[in-house]
Amino acid sequence: MRYMVMHYQTQANEDGIVPSPEEQAAIGEYMREAQLSGVFLGGEGVHSSSKGARVEVTDGSVRVIDGPFAEAKELIAGFAILDVSSLEEAVEHARKFALVVGTHRVDVRQVVEYSDLA
Repeated sequence: MRYMVMHYQTQANEDGIVPSPEEQAAIGEYMREAQLSGVFLGGEGVHSSSKGARVEVTDGSVRVIDGPFAEAKELIAGFAILDVSSLEEAVEHARKFALVVGTHRVDVRQVVEYSDLA
């Protein structure tokens, strides 16, 4: 089963502060282990909201809002796609990653497969 794991910004991320060399090394080690185990299928981090936009649609009217956005704790910092056998396994990977990157929240969602729609 594939799961998408999304981690949220910290205020430091949103302020453009990059992780320390030690934090980068820990993140890199976690990513290498996940890749070597075959669990990590792909993923990326994203820049702060100051380099983005939000599109809101209300009653057919579209509004584009340029970043930055007020609440860093509600913004996605990055994602990974994992291939694991269960939700519990995905949650365990998300827990480890959250501890490594220092985020306060990680969402874990199963990816919809074509066979799920039949």
